Amino acid sequence: MDVQKTLIVGIGNLLLQDEGIGVHIIQALRDRELPAHVDLLDMGTATMNLAFYLDGVQKVIIVDALKAGQKPGTIYQCRPEDLIADKEGPVSLHDLGVVESLSMSKKLGYSPEVVIIGVEPKAIDWGMELTDEVQKQVPAIIDIILKECQRNGG
Repeated sequence: MDVQKTLIVGIGNLLLQDEGIGVHIIQALRDRELPAHVDLLDMGTATMNLAFYLDGVQKVIIVDALKAGQKPGTIYQCRPEDLIADKEGPVSLHDLGVVESLSMSKKLGYSPEVVIIGVEPKAIDWGMELTDEVQKQVPAIIDIILKECQRNGG
């Protein structure tokens, strides 16, 4: 069985506390030994550029802050179509850029499986540290990511 390339993408702004969760996760994963088929990408807030990193990628795991009205630190797992704004669904803080970039990637001929791992933020204010509620979830988020990588042939 061929191992399929997986790209883990962290989205967020490190200067805005919990809004930077995706980037914090990428930094934590850099200290781990990951399977050879897994690449990391710190996307920051430049989500419209995502399509340009998808050549040869079969699976994308995106980590971002996601507001859905639950308690801070709640972890969500969803697909891009779940981010289409409606009055009841979750809203990624970068949802339009991610959804538009993924749509553009399909036009470029890339159609990887996409899993979004969102974390309910507590505070989005000036500061480089995650709040305690979100920081406590970092190990669980990493576990979810590693399980998703294993589901992809590695």
